[in-house]
Amino acid sequence: MLPSCLRHVGHDSILGVEKLADSCSETSSSTVTLGLLSRMSELDDRVSAWSSNRVAQWLQVEGFGQYVGLLCTQHRIDGLSLLALTEADLRGPPLSLTVLGDIKRLTVALRRLQMENKPELEELGLWPLDSLSAGLELGAPRAEWSCDGAERRGCNGADHLCNGPVLRLRNSSSLGCVPRAVLCQTHSNGRFQQPMAGRLDPEVWKTVISSIYVFLVCGLTSFVMVVVHERVPDMRTYPPLPDIFLDSVPRIPWAFVMAEACGLILCYMFLLILLLHKHRSILLRRLCSLMGTVFLLRCCTMFVTSLSVPGQHLKCASLSYGDTWAKIQRAMAIWSGFGMTLTGVQTCGDYMFSGHTVVITLLNFFVTEYTPRNWNLIHTISWVLNLFGIFFILAAHEHYSIDVFIAFYITTRLFLYYHTLANTRAYQHSRRARIWFPMFSFFECNVNGPVPNQYHWPFDKPAFMKTLIG
Repeated sequence: MLPSCLRHVGHDSILGVEKLADSCSETSSSTVTLGLLSRMSELDDRVSAWSSNRVAQWLQVEGFGQYVGLLCTQHRIDGLSLLALTEADLRGPPLSLTVLGDIKRLTVALRRLQMENKPELEELGLWPLDSLSAGLELGAPRAEWSCDGAERRGCNGADHLCNGPVLRLRNSSSLGCVPRAVLCQTHSNGRFQQPMAGRLDPEVWKTVISSIYVFLVCGLTSFVMVVVHERVPDMRTYPPLPDIFLDSVPRIPWAFVMAEACGLILCYMFLLILLLHKHRSILLRRLCSLMGTVFLLRCCTMFVTSLSVPGQHLKCASLSYGDTWAKIQRAMAIWSGFGMTLTGVQTCGDYMFSGHTVVITLLNFFVTEYTPRNWNLIHTISWVLNLFGIFFILAAHEHYSIDVFIAFYITTRLFLYYHTLANTRAYQHSRRARIWFPMFSFFECNVNGPVPNQYHWPFDKPAFMKTLIG
């Protein structure tokens, strides 16, 4: 079939037809070539196809020439990565921009570029954006924010898991659903706070409150120990209960002193970590809150159930201290001696559950949690001290096996539950957290994610320590 350009040519001259055919062929090939060039030019204009040099030109035009070296040269930001860039990327490492005005202006320029190239983002699977750190999408309807203490339900009925009291978006017509990243902001003491990447507020005042909390609980524990001493069962009527470990392992007289020595070594290790850790305030606050909670539970179990003395070697008998003031004085003696035999404190009746096991185990978990994962020697020493401390407590026949087991189980479960909730930020500000974990919600409301293990020397001198540690 003849091309369209030959259909109206007469049959007078075959030579003319051949010339016209050659001309049409050249025209068709030229059209195809121009189409390919146009298509290639169109592809080159796509932002996702920009090179780092083209991104550098865009930064110069937008007025951010001072960041060309950081973004394009050092981190090789091209068009594709430019479209995926967010405010969180600008604030956090490795970029870590510090000028707030530049961060906001560059974020707005990025959002404008992303909105102009929305089809590209959809094609690349980057739309809707995962994080809207600058707020709602540009051009979105005007909305009002209100702080709501109740749980926020999503469009699919699932809970929004946010790090902060939930914010509800209300349009003039109805309650709408907005992306989770927009809702997940924090309010502390009535002030709006946006979570900052890589920044943890020490909140020293909360650490002081947690210290007062554990101080009061230790005083209450000492007083309860005095009360239960008055109710120690008579050994002639209530002999020691059968215990497989205590019946099988002979008593070692010096074992309990060794158990307390293991606890002291772990305490010194933790104090050194606490001194050098950058986020020492958060660590101390968590230790005090967990220690106080476990010992408060111990007060209840000691007071409710009085077990018989676990060994005949213990010279324990019911002892009445008379009036309340005498009990308080005895409680102060126990409290000032930290309940340790090394300080001359002798107690009876405080068996369910073992306070020494609680302290040793909790210190071990804090040492291993807040040191880098590759510090294997420190972790091994910590676990050896923990396990040997437990063995020495049992070998001294100072506690039943069930006392030590329950103490270890409760302490480890509370530590793991607390840190899991804190690291995932799953229930920090939900209604369930406020009801079941009010102290956790109060202490951890502004801690955004896991606490990084960063160290620095807190003093100006000596200079070589500051240089060595940071």
